[in-house]
Amino acid sequence: MLIDTHCHLDMLDLAPYDHKIKAAIDAAYHKGVRQLLTISVDLNKMDTVLSFTKRAGIYASCGVHPLQSDGLLTDDVLLRQYANDPKVIAIGETGLDYFYEASEQAHDAQKVSFIHHLQTAGELGLPVIVHTRNAKQDTLSLIRQYGNSATAGVLHCFTEDYEMAKAALDENYLISISGIVTFKAADELKETVRKLPLDALIIETDSPYLAPVPFRGKKNEPKYVSEVAQYVADLKGIRYEALLEATAANFHRVFSKVNPQHQIQLDENP
Repeated sequence: MLIDTHCHLDMLDLAPYDHKIKAAIDAAYHKGVRQLLTISVDLNKMDTVLSFTKRAGIYASCGVHPLQSDGLLTDDVLLRQYANDPKVIAIGETGLDYFYEASEQAHDAQKVSFIHHLQTAGELGLPVIVHTRNAKQDTLSLIRQYGNSATAGVLHCFTEDYEMAKAALDENYLISISGIVTFKAADELKETVRKLPLDALIIETDSPYLAPVPFRGKKNEPKYVSEVAQYVADLKGIRYEALLEATAANFHRVFSKVNPQHQIQLDENP
């Protein structure tokens, strides 16, 4: 099964689809996509994120991105409220980003928010979707100190080194590969993918960002996850179908609220 494990349906460019989200999802269906996980970055927009989950096969997360400086968590009240929704299968996107935020004050606020996400996820038995950039040691330290390895989660849109990936695997985390792996300069990431075991990997678009080659420079969308899947399969030296089978099994193992039988169906309504 082909799954886009990380997309932002509320941010897609729908102009090519007459501004209709159902048409964009139908386009993904025609490329073989059968499940989608649409990701929250701002709890103030969570109701919009949840509106997409009315369609079968589409699930959501709830959380606050570390660069959402106006809304970083200082408590877990709203997070728990949204996590009660049956279609919310994960906490996040959360984590640490020191690439765009250089101040110690900003780093401290990100850490507080990240800890609330980790603790809430562990208590609720949900996986965590982790964004990490230029914050390797602090990310791993907080995961180990406040996370729950039994439910763990995923390092999404992974761009760090093999050593960080291996450390995350030791905490029961998955490594999610985006279209970045297709970029010409991503040699280290390609080698990391080759070295990682197949049962550690899932795939994503992170759409509308980071469209894979040959669509780089265009707006990304869920249907392009097939390009990521083919590229990763080639790197691993396995059949496309084998890559889909393995990554779907990995996703369903960690995101245990997802029913593999509940899949996107073509919407025949105009």
